[in-house]
Parts: sequence; C-alpha cells; structure tokens
Amino acid sequence: MAKWALKHTPDQQQEEVTCAHATQQAQRAGKAMAQAEALCRTRGARLTPIRRKVLEALYATHKPMGAYDLAEILGPRGRRLAPITVYRALDFLIEQGFVHRLASQNAYIASPNEHEERESVTFLICENCGGVDEATSPALSGALTELLAAQGFQPKGKVLEITGRCSHCQE
Repeated sequence: MAKWALKHTPDQQQEEVTCAHATQQAQRAGKAMAQAEALCRTRGARLTPIRRKVLEALYATHKPMGAYDLAEILGPRGRRLAPITVYRALDFLIEQGFVHRLASQNAYIASPNEHEERESVTFLICENCGGVDEATSPALSGALTELLAAQGFQPKGKVLEITGRCSHCQE
C-alpha cells in the first residue's frame, strides 16, 4: 500500500499515514480487473497481455500516470516499452471505459465505474496527495445538459476536472 504523508501526533512525534486514496484503490483493484475481463469477454474485445499490464499498473497506484511513466514501469528489465504500445493500450482501455484521461495533467487513471454515454463525470484531483476521486451527480449532469443546449453546443464528452484538497488531506 502506498504511503504518502507524515502526521504529527499530539506529542509531536511523526507517524507515517497511509493515503486513503491508495487504500481504496487497492481494495477495488481485484474486483475491477475481474469486471474488466468479464466485460471484454461479453463485448468480444481482447484484453491482451499488454492491455492487462497497463490496467494493472494504473490500479497499482492512486495517482494519475502518464504514458511515458507507464512505458518505463512496464518495460522489460529496465528498458522502456515503446510509448506507442502504451498509447494503443490506453486507447483501447479508454474506449472500453476502464480508463479515463485527465486532460489537465495529460495522465490516465483506472476507473472501476461504468458511466452512461451522456453522463457527466467529475474528477476531484487533490493537489496535496495526488489522489483522484471520481463522482457523478444527476443534478450536475442536468444543469450541464441545459447549459450546453442553451449554447447550442454538442459535446464530445462531459468531463469536469476540479483541483483542490481532498477530505482526507483536510483532516
């Protein structure tokens, strides 16, 4: 499990604290991988070894990762995997809804949540611990749909990225 911070106890000793985002990601990784495999079988899509490795690498961390970081981690014996291979795997994983790209960070995160095509997705990105929470809201989706209709705008996707401090880092 990932550790990220030092917490000061009342007597001013420092104690290592496990990031809540890392704990949540570790808890859902196994089930999410099994779900991804089942969905691929149902859809007739292939979760190839490289695609599986990329998805596993994203589930192994609670922070967004860039394609070059993934290429470095997944390369054999210290050699970097070709970035185009990682980008192709990411494209497939995004298409299947298993991964999201965070445009503000040019990085990717694994997503265990299935979303409707027209649903708005909000990513809450913590500037302190780097964790990302994924949220949806029917009220926000409705308001955004109304706003877009009033402007005559047809979105390709409805993704909102909000940066700040997560509830765990505020404690």
